[in-house]
Amino acid sequence: GRGGWWGGGSPPGGGGGGRKGCGPKELCREIQERKMSVEAVDREAATSSRPCTPPQTSWFEFLLEESLLEQHLKKASPDPSPVQLIVQFLEQASKPLVNEQNQVQPPPDNKRNRILKLLALKVAAHLKWNLDVLEKSLSVPVLNMLLNELLCISKVPPGTKHIDMDLASLPPTTAMAILLYNRWAIRTIVNSSFPVRLAKPGPPQLNVINQFQQEKEVTDNILKVLKEQAADSILVLEGALKLNKDLYIHTIRTLDLLAMEPGMVNGETESSIAGLSISTEEMQCQVCYDLGAIYFQQGSTNFDLYRNARDKFFRTKELISKIGSSLHCMIDEKRLAGYCQACGVLAPSDSSSQPSTPYSQIHSCLRSGNYQELVKIFLEDNRMPTLPIQFRQSVLRQLSQKAQQGDEVLDEIYFKVCACNNVCDVMQGRPVGVQFT
Repeated sequence: GRGGWWGGGSPPGGGGGGRKGCGPKELCREIQERKMSVEAVDREAATSSRPCTPPQTSWFEFLLEESLLEQHLKKASPDPSPVQLIVQFLEQASKPLVNEQNQVQPPPDNKRNRILKLLALKVAAHLKWNLDVLEKSLSVPVLNMLLNELLCISKVPPGTKHIDMDLASLPPTTAMAILLYNRWAIRTIVNSSFPVRLAKPGPPQLNVINQFQQEKEVTDNILKVLKEQAADSILVLEGALKLNKDLYIHTIRTLDLLAMEPGMVNGETESSIAGLSISTEEMQCQVCYDLGAIYFQQGSTNFDLYRNARDKFFRTKELISKIGSSLHCMIDEKRLAGYCQACGVLAPSDSSSQPSTPYSQIHSCLRSGNYQELVKIFLEDNRMPTLPIQFRQSVLRQLSQKAQQGDEVLDEIYFKVCACNNVCDVMQGRPVGVQFT
């Protein structure tokens, strides 16, 4: 047997000890049993008053036919979808065992489970490792497992701090796997800080509640670790901005090659033959955006980080202009524009090349106490409206709070800004929400 992750040995960081009797016959018998159970479900669904539509292709069929996965992914609307397949493959590969003494054992490191993990990686490669797609559809625990498998198969030694690894000297696919993991780490921290609307609860079901609670606990534990390692992840990504070479990410082909001969793919990738090529500019653009987001999130506790965020976001805009349209660099340009606008207010650039905006002008007036100029800006905006009503109301609340602290001058300023807002409401057909007494 071959060594390495694909061979008989344990994957880095994984438990050893394969399950007894997991040869081709046993694997086929297990698959046949599962297939029979699915057929039973189909028969029950056919006779049930409540229709049940199972997926057109079951996860275990991909174990039987090697070429089935690529055929399935080429369909216009594959059922199950790619992200559903990732969940199913990893769920099956991570199922614990219960021995004869009724003790729960960790998932065995056997050929079946290694194939399932490889299939999950292939599906992610089909999706071009697009974190926007993966984050939208996969839970934090599932995506954490997927990216750890990517690190494992990319020859990142388990337990090694990424900050201690020299990205410039690593094989391109290994360096890219490290970048992808650390990008996901800081993105997950940022996303966890946003409020989430909870789904409307249905009738209470004990097993569903327990499953939800278990996943929440696992997610919280992962987030705790990611936050503890956030400083290292940021340093890894800052170091990536100094790289001046193109990188490569695993494709279905390179993963197949790695399964056949673990030692050959990284070397082949170094000679620019295998893997999906990611240009230096594409990589830097994506990394700058993700770093800007984490710096912005941390700015509430360290104001200087808003300047770091501003620099990273403006650099992202420059790189987008240089790159143009790209399949490998996915930036939400509307969100980027919002970040840039916010940074222009919170950390105005000293550069004269950056024109001031009404937001930065208003913020400057509030900080300096130049309230007459503030009123002029609101009057001008009534002629050519650009400020959102929510922002206008926010400024009014700030003035109200300062006026309540005993500054009599602000009573008049508050009245004038309030009048400007009411005029704006009338001009835009909104009901007037404030009355003067």
